[in-house]
Amino acid sequence: MLNLSRWLRHLWLDLSDTRRAVPDDLAERLARRIAASEGRHTGEVRLCVEASLPPGELWGVGPERPLAQVVRERALGWFGRLGVWDTEHNNGVLIYLLLAEHAIEFVADRALAERVPQDQWQAIVDRLSHRLRAGAFEDGLTQALEEVSLLLVSHFPAEPGAARANELPDCVARA
Repeated sequence: MLNLSRWLRHLWLDLSDTRRAVPDDLAERLARRIAASEGRHTGEVRLCVEASLPPGELWGVGPERPLAQVVRERALGWFGRLGVWDTEHNNGVLIYLLLAEHAIEFVADRALAERVPQDQWQAIVDRLSHRLRAGAFEDGLTQALEEVSLLLVSHFPAEPGAARANELPDCVARA
């Protein structure tokens, strides 16, 4: 069962908190970085920043359904909702941040997940977490995007001169 302060934090935080964490100008810079990244590989990258979990998601948290599992399930839900699973090469990546919990999840589609071990993803998450705790939101996200881009370039490089459709929006999803 969650404690009262955690419940209140989730009830208190909303879209305005997400917009403070990722203001419009930062969201635009991150979208440009995502677009530039996608010019170097055949993957698709989405970034989703969510303020808090809805009360219904919190209700079932307990020993049999730990908070970490709920956060992972929420990230997987956004992975589907944003269409990251539905790319031509099955090599999309979602970077998900849950502000109320200071939680970070990376969800890689199956073609990329087969090639990149979990410890590599965890190392990127750890570095991003360190930067976010230090208050370097933009630097941390920029570094994480570059690291994800390097993984995609190494496993799914863009063919020089080949035209490629942008399958998913590059914008930051804020909720």
